[in-house]
Amino acid sequence: MKPKVYLETTVISYLTAAPSRDIVQAAHQQITREWWERRKDFDLFVSQAVITEAGRGAAGAAERRLATLEDVGVLEVTEDASRLAEAFIEQHALPAKAAVDALHTAVAVVMGMDYVLTWNCTHIANAVIRPKIEDACRQLGYDPPVICTPEELME
Repeated sequence: MKPKVYLETTVISYLTAAPSRDIVQAAHQQITREWWERRKDFDLFVSQAVITEAGRGAAGAAERRLATLEDVGVLEVTEDASRLAEAFIEQHALPAKAAVDALHTAVAVVMGMDYVLTWNCTHIANAVIRPKIEDACRQLGYDPPVICTPEELME
């Protein structure tokens, strides 16, 4: 059985964006493309929240992002996931302004993903926030997935 990976929107954005002149963003883009070449080693999933975010912005860019997601499984945003996202905020694991990030993480947790793949190092793949998310999950009876960047999920 392949590991299950929830793709947060930033991964798709970096994968499909025009090459950046910013050295850090360009590096993230390259690493994401390298990881994407290995995607067959994983079962990939998103939620409707990812699809909604991917569909925003300039029409051409949105079309590229959505086309990339055509063969990716879509997970339901359940009541349990919505409640867990609210708990992340109530327990201060994530700030209220990161409600969509809480939802991404909660869907992945409730649906039993092995990994949450993201470049959102402000609210998700953050060394200070990650343990708070993991603690909240365990307190509520869930096993947390590994939250990481594509760079961290390379062998």
